Amino acid sequence: MSFRFIHSSDLHLGRRFLSLPEPQDGNLRGRLMEARFDKIQRLAAAARAHGAAHVLLAGDTFDTATPSPQVLRQALAAMRDESEVTWWLLPGNHDNMRNAEPIWDEISRIAPDNVRAALDGAPIDLAQGVALLPCPVPVRAAGRDLTEALPRMETPEGTIRIGLAHGGVVDFSDRGDHIPPDRDQTAGLDYLALGDWHGRLKVSARTQYSGSPEQDQFKHGMRGRCLAVTLSGRGTEPEVTEIETGSFLWQDTDLALHDGEDATEALEALLPSHDRRNTLLKVRASGWASLSRHAALHSTAERHAPEFAYLELDADGLGTLHSVADLDEIDHAGAMRLAAEQLMTEAEDAALSEDDRAIAVNRHARLTPVLG
Repeated sequence: MSFRFIHSSDLHLGRRFLSLPEPQDGNLRGRLMEARFDKIQRLAAAARAHGAAHVLLAGDTFDTATPSPQVLRQALAAMRDESEVTWWLLPGNHDNMRNAEPIWDEISRIAPDNVRAALDGAPIDLAQGVALLPCPVPVRAAGRDLTEALPRMETPEGTIRIGLAHGGVVDFSDRGDHIPPDRDQTAGLDYLALGDWHGRLKVSARTQYSGSPEQDQFKHGMRGRCLAVTLSGRGTEPEVTEIETGSFLWQDTDLALHDGEDATEALEALLPSHDRRNTLLKVRASGWASLSRHAALHSTAERHAPEFAYLELDADGLGTLHSVADLDEIDHAGAMRLAAEQLMTEAEDAALSEDDRAIAVNRHARLTPVLG
């Protein structure tokens, strides 16, 4: 008998994205919040396509321990509407059992029949011959390996054992709060579904992070996804298929410029050519460019930015090449020209400290917006 399920985690419903500046239309944060709710339907669709009746959410379904009534009730309603799927919610560090106790109590009280909170560290029968072994997070920083109980969770002989946990995996740790990478072996697990790491990560064939179904940071460089898992029987190797679910792509990209390179052409070659409305992009410029090319780079970024969900140019790592020609573009005789010449002299004065020369370089570069 094969058992199929969807492995996902870190929905972080209710995340507000306050660190992102709002564009003029004031709509980015709302779009990002709504995209996370949309993942409930996407996960249900993945389950139907895979022939799975269960979705395992490995922690941090909610972004905080105190989601608003709207966030909580709308999430439960969306899961209720996907009635062909049973949803298993594990408390994570953001929605841990202590801080989010009122929420878990309410979920236990009002949740529809197809939504289950995995609050006890004891085996749960998912189907005949299949057991879910949950490791709920009791407090935000537990200070211990929460999967240490898994080897002691007994199941009948021949039962498929699926672990569900939230936390980090490392090879060695002195703190004792990380999950051993061989926990699947020591606990006799057929699969260990993990959450906490928002990117996709395969620790081993039986121990895997699905990552968040909707990305929320400039770190992983791919759209969110879930895992469709098939276990053909006790002791068989899992068949794991990645399914893309994310709406937005978050990318952090380097742009290395060299002396004489056309900054505008380099940036435009780097920018994605399609789906810009659903792309959040940070470009980190480095290398060297003249004042005029600094200006051209910023101008190009500003020209393309409205097409993106978010576009940020970080030019702090881009050095400035000074030239008399740049000064001529600023002014031939006025006060601004005199100030620029003084700053150029200071930037190249070996008698000054490195910090003072850097200050002169930065002040000189601030004259860039007046070019053109």
